Formats: sequence, structure tokens, C-alpha cells
Amino acid sequence: MKTKTKFTGRHWETGSIHNALALQGVKAPHTGKPYSEALLLGVSGGIAFGYFTFEYKGYLPHVAMLTRNTFNPLSTTLERLGIAQDIQQTNKVDIAEKNLQNVLDTGLYPLMWVDYFSMPYRGLDADKGMWGMMPVLAVASDGKTVTVADRSTQPLQVSMSDMTKARGRVKEDKYKLMTLNAPQTTKLAGAVHKGICQAISLFTEMPPKGARDNFGFAAYQKLADMLINKRNKQSWERLFPTGNRMYHALAGSPVQPGAYQWVNTYWVSSDGADRGLYADFLDEASLILKKPALKEAAEKFLESHRLWLQFGDALLPDDIPLLGESKKLIQKKHDLFINEGDTALPEIKKCNARLQKLLEQSETDFPLSDEQAAELRSNLRDILLKISAVEKSAVDLLQSAIL
Repeated sequence: MKTKTKFTGRHWETGSIHNALALQGVKAPHTGKPYSEALLLGVSGGIAFGYFTFEYKGYLPHVAMLTRNTFNPLSTTLERLGIAQDIQQTNKVDIAEKNLQNVLDTGLYPLMWVDYFSMPYRGLDADKGMWGMMPVLAVASDGKTVTVADRSTQPLQVSMSDMTKARGRVKEDKYKLMTLNAPQTTKLAGAVHKGICQAISLFTEMPPKGARDNFGFAAYQKLADMLINKRNKQSWERLFPTGNRMYHALAGSPVQPGAYQWVNTYWVSSDGADRGLYADFLDEASLILKKPALKEAAEKFLESHRLWLQFGDALLPDDIPLLGESKKLIQKKHDLFINEGDTALPEIKKCNARLQKLLEQSETDFPLSDEQAAELRSNLRDILLKISAVEKSAVDLLQSAIL
């Protein structure tokens, strides 16, 4: 069961909405084209910055660097655009499979929540301690095989049994299906305005949940401090010392993203922390809201995008072989999946195997001395503070433009 459709949605949430509306032939009123993922990113709450570290028993400590709104962005987007939904959910396997087939047979394309780690085309080993339910789009089924759109340009094939297993991993989202109606065009301007206001608040105000210094400009300062601090137990020198702990913070592993992936390949729609895509949104927003001043903020976020790319390169410098090779492998497997889908799985598995070897090598053969590691962290801090300053100017321009 094949389809010639190429999908342009890249994120689990905004990308899945984009793909669903595009397949249904829904057009945005201001372009006459499908609702862009840039527009959906902006409406969902836009970009942000969040910084966390975690350490769980049996796993290396890791970094989470959030570059976009994570506070219910999917439901927020649907509500703001007035997209009505039809939701079906059951706890029975046979009904779950029947519901999926029936919806597809009617010509609709449902979102369904699947465990990221259980999807065969990801090529990941099963791990009882790892799961994550993400929305993907079902586009066809012959009863035995389901075709889905999941961030790749290519349609992906999954057996019905594997799909059902992935859909049933977590109780809250178990066997849930959601079909979407067209947005209400009269709500578009209001949705764009609310999205911009939320982005501003995520940078400047207390977040809806969590400590203040985990989000926005306060989080930039916290990370900048932790990169050079030598006493705080959450500092990189203490939490991510040279060896596999520092490697894991920078490059991650096949199952856990490091800082480089958070910037360029994981939980983003595009590289450079989605700042370029947000600039595209602001260009659209300037037309929708009839506020040309938003283009000035867009230019600032393009400057920020360039700095984020610089930050990503500084995380895994090319002139340090272990780190440079890791960056090439991470980027290669990402590009393979985006461009070739599940046909590239053998090559993706080779990338994962080599990355696992490099992680293991870093434990005993890390390429940086403590002094060199401190220099790398100091360079990261300098770039990060430049990003913060540029985005402060960008957010000020946003605030002025929408008054």
C-alpha cells in the first residue's frame, strides 16, 4: 500500500495539523494555500526557551532545551483557530482497529497518538523505561498495514498490529483518534494575535507551570551561569563532567537527545531552534494583522536563527573528531529519515550503532581535558548570551508592533 504524497509537516503537533488540513484541501484565506506550519507554530504559542536537567536511576543525566511552546500547543492551536474535532477512544483492541479503518474508509485522515519508541521505522530497541505518546496522521490502511505521516516527507508503513501496540502504550491516549474540521477563517487574526502574546509572555513572565528561571530570558541566564559555575551541583562542571556525562549532554544517545538535537533535529520543525520558521510566521502575521512592524521582529529572529546555528556547531565542534563525527551522524540520520523515510532504516540503524559506540568510547577516551571542556562551555555561554540579547530586542519589537 503506497501513496505518492509527500508530506511537508515536520513537528508532531503543528506538522500533523498541517498535514491533515493539507490532505483535506483546506486553504488559508490570506494565501490560498494550505495553512503553513510556520503559521501554526505561531498560533500554537510560538517559540520559547526552556532549560532543564534530569538524572534518572540507570540512565545518564541529560539536558532538555525547549525551543517552542510546550504548554498544550496542539489543543491551543485547535481552539484558537476554531477547528472542531471528532474524537473516538476505546480501551478495546478490536474496536480501536475498527475505528481507525472506518474513519479512513470514509475519506478522512485521523490523528492518532502513538508511542514514539514503539514505532518500527524509528529503529529503536524496546525499553520499559522509555515512552512518549506523540500525534501522527493516519492516511491509508488495507486492514493489515497502516500508512502514516510522521515528520518525514515520505509515507511510512506500519503493520496494524504494531500500530495498535504503539497506540495502546499509555492509558491517557490509548487508542484515541481525532479528525479535524476546517479552521474558522474569522478567528484567524485573533488566533495570530493571541499566539504572539503568548510567545512574549513565555519569554518575559512567570510560566504557566514550573520555576521562573526554567523559562524565557531567566532560563538563558540560568544556563549561562551553569555553564561556568564550579560550585552549584546543577552546574555543567559537576553534573556533566568530562567523559560520557558531558558527551551525553552535548550529543545525547540514539534514544535520548542531547543539546545539539534540541537545537536542530528534535522537537523542532526546522534547524536553528525554529527561529527561522518563526520569522516566516511573523511575515505572514504582518499581512494578517496589517502590522508591517512585525517584519522588523522577523529580521531579529533571523539574526537569532544564525546564532542558534552557531551555537549548535559549538556544541559539537568539527575540529574535535569524536564530537564532529557525532554531529555528522546525528544530522545524517535525521536527513535520511526526513527525505527517505523507512526505506533508509538500515542506514539509520548503522548511524545509531556508531553513535552508541562513540558514547561508550567517551567514557574512557573523551577528547577534552577539564581545561578544554571549560573553554568549550565558556564559548557556549558567550553565544547563548548573544542569542538572549538579540531575542530581547526581537521581543521588544513584538510588543511594540502589536500594541
